[in-house]
Amino acid sequence: MAVVELQKLVKDYAGFRAIHGVDLRIDDGEFCVFVGPSGCGKSTLLRMIAGLEEISDGELRIDGRRVNEERAAERGLAMVFQSYALYPHMTVRENLAFGLENIKTPKDEIRRRVDEAARMLQIGDYMERRPKQLSGGQRQRVAIGRAVVREPKVFLFDEPLSNLDAELRVVMRGEISQLHRRLGNTMIYVTHDQVEAMTMADKIVVLKLGTIQQVGSPLDLYNRPANQFVAGFIGSPRMNFFEATVAEQARGGIVATDEGGRRVEAAVSPERVEPGAPVTLGVRPEHLEIGSERGHPVTVETIEQLGGESYLYCRDSNGRPITVHKSGQTRIRAGEEAKVFLPAEAIHVFREDGSALERLRIGEEA
Repeated sequence: MAVVELQKLVKDYAGFRAIHGVDLRIDDGEFCVFVGPSGCGKSTLLRMIAGLEEISDGELRIDGRRVNEERAAERGLAMVFQSYALYPHMTVRENLAFGLENIKTPKDEIRRRVDEAARMLQIGDYMERRPKQLSGGQRQRVAIGRAVVREPKVFLFDEPLSNLDAELRVVMRGEISQLHRRLGNTMIYVTHDQVEAMTMADKIVVLKLGTIQQVGSPLDLYNRPANQFVAGFIGSPRMNFFEATVAEQARGGIVATDEGGRRVEAAVSPERVEPGAPVTLGVRPEHLEIGSERGHPVTVETIEQLGGESYLYCRDSNGRPITVHKSGQTRIRAGEEAKVFLPAEAIHVFREDGSALERLRIGEEA
């Protein structure tokens, strides 16, 4: 069992507070991803869990045991770094075995663990090579293997795929997910890439300026973002936003008017928002309809046709950019006029403070 609990965790650097009283529970066997923009504190939080950064205040518990004062080596964790951190003068086999030799593990046990990790990660064919003879993906597998042989309670990953090209990142995402399913260990993974977070996580923790903005499953965050920051960060391409004013409360939600005076219906709870209140409307590119007779007029400026999907970058009569994601191909051409429709059930509404109104219907659940 490996439950990780963060209780009012704080990190201060000479008068600057990087982590602001974080409360979080990561259950046994969960794949938890910390995600957020640069400077949000995700790597600092991971390093506090690892024992590489001192905890200024609060408690860190692993399996119910306070570990604030324990050294990194005593916490039963293993970390995979962005830089791989392999020893260049050692072979792959020696890199995998080195940590176990340092803690006086019996040779037969070292051999068993190294061979098992090599089989699991498919690196058996290059055990006698040195890191400079390996590709980026092979080096990353070795770095992961060095963590696997320690048989830790918890795996920690600090942006492990950021040095790989796009195609290899996709492959390695799948391999790490498969490793999690095989081992069943608790894993905590840091990334700035929300696509990695969405495709790998059981639980996502969205951070901003050292505070947690929302915790939930990938689809919870996608369908029900707690605030405008989460809505804009989760989803690719990012959500479209429009400034508006509440015109009236309706039976099925609210009616708002945008800057051009157009009325837009949104299926959200009208609680804590009154007519006349400024709001921000949000709708994801994939939920917009384009090319029908209904909706608001836009000018299509650029189109990306990818065969199986199309991205249309438009601008409305107020000059606001609007991105539309359309499944399949489109006959619309750059420079043409078209109409974009915002379905009421797909619209998110955010108060002036950025908090979200509860949606009454979710797209795929409507």
